[in-house]
Amino acid sequence: MRLLIVGNGGRASALALKLSEDSRITKMYFAPGNATTEKLGENINETDILALRDFAIQHKVDLTIVGPEAPLVEGIVDEFKKVDLKVFGPSKKAASLEGSKSFSKKFMQTYGIKTAKAVIFDSYVEAKEYLQTQEFPLVIKASGLAGGKGVVIAEDLEEAEGTIHDFMIKRIFGDAGIQVVIEEFLQGFEASIIGVSNGEKLFPFVAAKDYKKAGNGDKGPNTGGMGSVAPSPEYTEAHNADFIQNIMNPTVEGLKKEGLSFKGFIFFGLMVTKNGTYLLEYNMRLGDPETQVLLPLLENNLVDVIEDCLHGRELDLKFKNQKAVCLVVCSGGYPKNHETGYEITGVEKVKNSTVLYAGADYRGSRVVSTGGRVLNIVALGDTYDEARKKVYEDAIPVHFDYAFYRDDIAKF
Repeated sequence: MRLLIVGNGGRASALALKLSEDSRITKMYFAPGNATTEKLGENINETDILALRDFAIQHKVDLTIVGPEAPLVEGIVDEFKKVDLKVFGPSKKAASLEGSKSFSKKFMQTYGIKTAKAVIFDSYVEAKEYLQTQEFPLVIKASGLAGGKGVVIAEDLEEAEGTIHDFMIKRIFGDAGIQVVIEEFLQGFEASIIGVSNGEKLFPFVAAKDYKKAGNGDKGPNTGGMGSVAPSPEYTEAHNADFIQNIMNPTVEGLKKEGLSFKGFIFFGLMVTKNGTYLLEYNMRLGDPETQVLLPLLENNLVDVIEDCLHGRELDLKFKNQKAVCLVVCSGGYPKNHETGYEITGVEKVKNSTVLYAGADYRGSRVVSTGGRVLNIVALGDTYDEARKKVYEDAIPVHFDYAFYRDDIAKF
């Protein structure tokens, strides 16, 4: 069996490691891949959708798994299906639930999905006028894709006006910010639920906890994720029952009614408040860094899970009775301006964890940083403390210039 995995971050590395357990897989291609995937398969320096389609035909790829959001929103699944290539993921239309926050918010409102109250603006002037009448804090979201950084919790009017000016006038995220969603601020804790769809039903994984802010104590700017834990220690059976009844089930209903049903991964970004569980956002793919803690806990064979979904079969997902912790090590300055190209050393001294490269590639025999989130250190334990101790001890020998990470991942 020959696989193509589209992506190059820590999520691609986690997929590669999980899939490498399957003896039926004879070849894995990664587009474009990283330093971990290079050792588990073959990296191909290609991101163009039509070129990837042609590559999959030429190399007789049996299954393609798409990691990041951009190719999904651009329609990679539709292009692959046109030529009968087997691919796991949503259509371009369904991927709009992630690609457009305004589209997803309207979908939530239409189908009675429990979510924060929100108003959508195309006009900077109207958005600014609306802000004058609101209480703070407020949440302001760039409608399009912004790499996980297009959400700001504005504490006051000055910050809110500055944010919409950045998004809509300065266009710091390009076209992604010319439409904004302004919504009420919900107080609580966040949880991530990733699931798989067989076209009829959704099958959720255990809940994960993601750490979005760059600094300790959840301070600083939003990032793509500084670490993760699974299962989420705060998320209870009662929270999950609320999620299933008021978020997951109406989502399935809405997908069917809108003709958006798909076979692929789905991510629910949740906020759990004293008034229950609310949906913040959909991602139409695996989360990063949640994937890095969920796949090591998943007992099922991942290819079997995907094949069962593609054939519309029922699933029985099983997870290890352990805790998983992922620590993300970043380039200095991330998520803002950061330098790359620094050699990474000491990985061979890691004893009790797995190192998954993200923004890192081989340059000859050396591995060097190439992105903001450079590598992940992942460990399992019978307790959160045990898994946490492993990752932080194993982070000590790993070095590259200006590296930093949060000190409080999985500290409960």
